[in-house]
Amino acid sequence: MSSESYRFKVGTFECMAVSDGTMTYTPPMFLPPAILLFVNAPQERLVQKLREHNIQPEKWVEWISPYICLLINTGRHRVLVDTGAGSLAPTTGKLIPNLRAEGIAPEDIDRVILTHGHPDHIGGNLNSEGKPAFPKARFVMWKDEWDFWTSEQAEQKLDEHVRARQIAFARKNLPPIQDRLDLVDHETEIVPGIRSVAAPGHTPGHMALAISSAGEQLLCVSDAWLHPIHVEHPDWYAAVDFAPQQVMTTRRRLLNRAATEKTLVLAFHFPFPGLGHVIQKGEGWKWQPIEAMG
Repeated sequence: MSSESYRFKVGTFECMAVSDGTMTYTPPMFLPPAILLFVNAPQERLVQKLREHNIQPEKWVEWISPYICLLINTGRHRVLVDTGAGSLAPTTGKLIPNLRAEGIAPEDIDRVILTHGHPDHIGGNLNSEGKPAFPKARFVMWKDEWDFWTSEQAEQKLDEHVRARQIAFARKNLPPIQDRLDLVDHETEIVPGIRSVAAPGHTPGHMALAISSAGEQLLCVSDAWLHPIHVEHPDWYAAVDFAPQQVMTTRRRLLNRAATEKTLVLAFHFPFPGLGHVIQKGEGWKWQPIEAMG
């Protein structure tokens, strides 16, 4: 399996998971992975769970996360979900080269849906000249999310350790798209077959997407959960989750939906291509990546 792009179908929709590269989360720039991802997890239980996932807790000093964008060709629209991190790190900004390698130019895309305003999801909005990187696209974002990043809310409410970088990225990458932006404030069909799904908590207006075609479904959860362990322990929130209690509620709702509807799921930070299913396990859930599907 290529680590750059992965084609699959949802009904008649031609879809592709596209890598924007990876980010290595390690101190001193970031908190240690176990704290970054599972800040409130009981230590003993976390150590046990990490070992179950073949992670040696005492040696887990870095988390290398994929950044996985989604392209959906509905036949009428070419829709891109998130634009990656752009120039955030030397290892990011691969989205457009990877799209071009698959024969898709930025001009081919007519909708860009931004699930939330974190740097790794909006960093590819602009090209090197500061102009929209997808020149023919309308952008879509949840209204609460746009308002948060473009007002003084972010300065007032974000933790100090993430504030400067996140706000700088938002103020650089969001205002230049304002004249081509459509805001949604309720669950609605963005284009036929692609619906917005309210998924707040990770950020104030974090958005998931429900994609359906010819009886098949894909739930794009973006950052509702960041690691497969969050599927098993939805109450273990990350240090970067804006509203922990809301995150827990959102996760449980999406996990229950994914398991009940047996829908394919795409998670932005999971091992590439980020696709799998949520399986009911007792009163909880477990992640089953597509490679493991029989």
